[in-house]
Amino acid sequence: MTHPHDPLGSGAAGHPLQVETHGLDVIEDAERRGTPRSLFWPWFGANVSVLGLSYGAFALGFGISFWQALAAGVLGITGSFLLCGLIAVAGKRGSAPTMVLSRAAYGVRGNRLPSVVSWMLTVGWETVLTALATMATATVFSSLGWGGGTETKAVALLVVAALTVVGGVMGFDLIMRLQTWITLITGVLTLVYIALVADHIHWGTVDAVPAGSAQQFIGAVVFMMTGFGLGWVNAAADYSRYLPRGSSSRGVIGWTAFGASLAPFVLLVFGLLLAGASERLSTAIAADPIGALTTLLPTWFLVPFAVVAVLGLVGGAVLDIYSSGLALLAAGQRVPRYLAALFDGLLMIAGAIYIVFFADDFLGQFMGFLTTLGVPIAAWAGVMLADLALRRRDYDDGDLFRPHGRYGDVPLVPLCLTLAATAVGWGLVTNTAARWLTWQGYLLEPLGLGGRTGAWAYANLGVLVALALAFLGTLLLGRGRVRAQEAQAPSPALDAQVVNR
Repeated sequence: MTHPHDPLGSGAAGHPLQVETHGLDVIEDAERRGTPRSLFWPWFGANVSVLGLSYGAFALGFGISFWQALAAGVLGITGSFLLCGLIAVAGKRGSAPTMVLSRAAYGVRGNRLPSVVSWMLTVGWETVLTALATMATATVFSSLGWGGGTETKAVALLVVAALTVVGGVMGFDLIMRLQTWITLITGVLTLVYIALVADHIHWGTVDAVPAGSAQQFIGAVVFMMTGFGLGWVNAAADYSRYLPRGSSSRGVIGWTAFGASLAPFVLLVFGLLLAGASERLSTAIAADPIGALTTLLPTWFLVPFAVVAVLGLVGGAVLDIYSSGLALLAAGQRVPRYLAALFDGLLMIAGAIYIVFFADDFLGQFMGFLTTLGVPIAAWAGVMLADLALRRRDYDDGDLFRPHGRYGDVPLVPLCLTLAATAVGWGLVTNTAARWLTWQGYLLEPLGLGGRTGAWAYANLGVLVALALAFLGTLLLGRGRVRAQEAQAPSPALDAQVVNR
């Protein structure tokens, strides 16, 4: 993982570090290399973080038992990352960033709408991860008696933000060199953490947690989906675009889903055992998801824990800021990629300041953010998956950048499907913990689901419904459009002047 055009580890060791200048470029044939198996490591490295332990408390917070939470984790994690694997197939078929390939479904300029949503989601995630790393550092310093107040948080935020922004601005070359080390360090220290706190697990207490209703179980599944795979689905082709177009599609799907799911699933299981054994810990995680985990540790391991927590979160934030810069370009901003990443970094810092210093309820805001943006992203994923399933040929590189090419400029059908699915989806979710989102759930009463306080209020069906409506609608209405596109002769070679439009 050493070269900006060789992220899958095929050589170029010792390549000098430099700012990546590539933006929305299609990867040339000569630069595509690797095998689907090599997708395991970037996806594994992007999802190994002690934050996965906290999802145990999040899941139990839906009022379900250990076994229900475990099943919700299996369905939510593997199911959502399977969606990532399916969309990753578009990367090897088109060799361009995810939100460029999305133009085949939405048109060159019509695609700006989902690109903006994708940009908001990735900026939101990098903001959340930066805030968590800051709060975790402050908690560790407080436990050591080194101070954990405003000054400590300010310094920690500056350090974490600097690491993230530098990585995002430099681009793939630096990111991929660091990722191997971050994966190794966080992996080893996380295993040490598990060994140190294992004696806090009391199976009798965990097993005694009462079961919840079907609606509560569905709510946990949807939360797991939005917290894991749906948070990455809009960047799922950004790794696979470097593979040869003849690579196995099944291999791309399998190695992407397996690599991304493995670490979160293991961490979730252990997190469930810890949170189920201690209601106090579970409550503390809602306020400080990473810092609360330090309360179980011996003093000598607090500093190593801070290292593993910060590195794991920064690793994810760096990948998010890289993808958010690409999404901003796909949304129509004609600036160099590194300036787009820098702009996103400034927004990330502002958002992290709010979360760290002003937000009263982190978990409520976090769940509201995930669910709200999870609905339109699920709708986009439905359109993208159906469009990909309808295609029999690779994408035409040139027409992905030409508004008057085969993919069109602003086709109404996919945009209307996305807007309609999103509107229905928001009507079937609730976010009462986030005051600015209390307008949602407006369809629960008319559809006889008990309104905003009924049994279905927290099932967040809207995410699943938006995905299904967009997928089925595209299969029904998009077949003729795709066939007409694929019947056209190949377009002229890509003109560099049209890239980034």
